[in-house]
Amino acid sequence: MRNPLRRPGRRLLALLGTAALALAGAVALPGTAHAANVLPNPGFESGLSPWSCGGGLGSVVSSPVHGGTKALAGAVSSSDIAKCGQTVAVRPNTAYTLSGWVRGSYVYLGVDGGASTWTSSPSAYSQLSVSFTTGASQTSATVYVHGWYAQGTYYADDISLDGPGGSTDTQAPTVPGGLTSTGRTSSSVSLSWNASTDNVGVTAYDIYSGSNQVLSVSGTSATVSGLAPATAYTFTVKARDAAGNTSAASGPVSVTTEQGSGGTGFKQAAPYLYLGWGDPPSATSVMSATGIKWYTMAFVLSSGGCNPAWDGSRPLTGGNDQSVINSIRSAGGDIVPSIGGWSGNKLGPNCSTAEALAGAYQKVIDAYGLKAIDVDIENTDEFENATVQDRILNALKIVKTNNPGLRTILTFGTSTTGPTSWGNRLIEQAKALNANIDVFTIMPFDFGGGADMYGNTVNATEGLKAKLKSTFGWDDATAYAHVGISGMNGLSDQQELTSTAIWTQIRDWANGHHIARLAFWSVNRDRSCPGGGVTSNCSGISQNAWQFTSITAGFTG
Repeated sequence: MRNPLRRPGRRLLALLGTAALALAGAVALPGTAHAANVLPNPGFESGLSPWSCGGGLGSVVSSPVHGGTKALAGAVSSSDIAKCGQTVAVRPNTAYTLSGWVRGSYVYLGVDGGASTWTSSPSAYSQLSVSFTTGASQTSATVYVHGWYAQGTYYADDISLDGPGGSTDTQAPTVPGGLTSTGRTSSSVSLSWNASTDNVGVTAYDIYSGSNQVLSVSGTSATVSGLAPATAYTFTVKARDAAGNTSAASGPVSVTTEQGSGGTGFKQAAPYLYLGWGDPPSATSVMSATGIKWYTMAFVLSSGGCNPAWDGSRPLTGGNDQSVINSIRSAGGDIVPSIGGWSGNKLGPNCSTAEALAGAYQKVIDAYGLKAIDVDIENTDEFENATVQDRILNALKIVKTNNPGLRTILTFGTSTTGPTSWGNRLIEQAKALNANIDVFTIMPFDFGGGADMYGNTVNATEGLKAKLKSTFGWDDATAYAHVGISGMNGLSDQQELTSTAIWTQIRDWANGHHIARLAFWSVNRDRSCPGGGVTSNCSGISQNAWQFTSITAGFTG
């Protein structure tokens, strides 16, 4: 077995060798560095800014410190070295000395693209120092400190970059534009904006809630966490450059966080119910017997062109569908319509533009004053069609803007390990188009689940969570809060068996991970018919009537 503690030594030799070659090859004589620390907040006494730390793994602590009352703590993990740095203005062809006090196992201090040094001092602060010379046209430098994989938390304090400050240019960056909210939970808001420009380079963006700076990042997106549920916040962003100049604030964006697990429509237990076939039961009788409050009503399709109708044939209003919905609401429940599905004449391909499709969605929203809509995006005509995928996402973005508080749900197939390539594209495009989707729901059935439907459902859901994290930059809790599961009770078309015991396990896992939505196909099938095969009005297994619905009613998120 390799000794992991030898790796820093090998890397250090390589870095020192590179630095030596760079110095040996220099032709111009460097300028003289006048001793003055050009780093702002070198001892972390005023918080973390303008330092930024990868993965959010850096924090300011009051012990142990080297000087003053604060120090940096880098929470190294087995997969992240907790690198923290800041960029400052420097002068070309000039010698600088970087030094700092560090404590921990294998702590590095260095400058991006140049020299670095390290030490191992687990129990006491030790000083590191390294010198470098800027390039002939270099006007900024990024200095950093980091630990090493799986070596525990490191500490750093009193970091100094001695030398002359950079250009006295006082031009501020341009104002960040296009600030928008790309997602929200009961405790966080995700934001994105357009990049600023600057003559010496933008090094950071500072996010403000009201007049308080709450976060500093190097990119053009961020998630502000630790917020209160059901609370309105107003955010702005300022750009900062290597010379310390700051732009004016962006235009504000106001966002109200979700209500949390007690909020209706977002933490949603909503099994499918269809009225056009499958011997539909009395919706209110099932509510009374099980405690379920929400149904996902299937399906809204095209009645020709870009015109929505139930199953493509029944009117949105004035018929049995509206009567059933009215009865559900009178009994204290509500519905979310499912638009699309596996088969039938769908709106996505029939509406020629995102604006036209949004108009069709709006007709459904207006018909019932909806709190949420679900687009069940499946098959080659919608899910595996890039043009229609984008059309649906842009249409949902439009109706989300035009209907404040509306929740939007996407439901799609999966593999046993997470989204397929088309599912990955859908998620990536939701981010790229700023569609602001509330819930991404996977359907873990007819997916090769075999004899382990619980394990494969969990694996698929964890794969979805991981994709949401990597795409949107969310933490685990935020990603789970955008996840939904829509299973199939009893026997699936592939003869995968989800028993009542397995569905209870899935429900409990969903509650334990605080996902947003739990559904199944379907209430019509939530009846016993052991040996009856896969049919539209029973589960194919032995069970009590409405047993899966009762289990689902216990989902709280």
